[in-house]
Amino acid sequence: MGDREDSIKPRRTVFVTVGTTCFDSLVKAVDNQEVQDELLRRGFTDLVIQMGRGSYIPRKSNGEDGSLVVDYFTFSSSIADYLQSTSLVISHAGSGSIFESLRLGKPLIVVVNEELMDNHQSELAEELAERKHLYCARPHTLHHTIAHMDFDSLLPYTPGNARPVVSLINKFLGFPDD
Repeated sequence: MGDREDSIKPRRTVFVTVGTTCFDSLVKAVDNQEVQDELLRRGFTDLVIQMGRGSYIPRKSNGEDGSLVVDYFTFSSSIADYLQSTSLVISHAGSGSIFESLRLGKPLIVVVNEELMDNHQSELAEELAERKHLYCARPHTLHHTIAHMDFDSLLPYTPGNARPVVSLINKFLGFPDD
């Protein structure tokens, strides 16, 4: 009966991405049993970790013991397929990963790497969190963020129209406004 229930249960995947960086503290955070138990409690079934240049190797799991199915890889030529099919994205604070996830309408937790110097990425993540487009966490607060997140409270992100700014710059520089 257990196998039958598993085959009927919809897969809900969490995709973790660190981009091209080394962000071992994020990979360690999602490899933490408490975080994985909370994801299970919230109805997630699979965890896929893109670990970049990091040296920390997370534990794989086939989920047979009732745990999350966990897999990882270092790099992919494109993470678009992973983002497309995921139920939740947990990402580093790189603008590309953030905006691609938001453009796809995926619930997003951005984890700020506090080890970076001059971390302008945290400003972006915190501003978008303040505007209710995503959740912002640190590696040590990720469990708490997952436990208290409410997807219904997130607002869709609508990209702005850059045309008025382009027109103003063109006018200032004396270029024709198309």
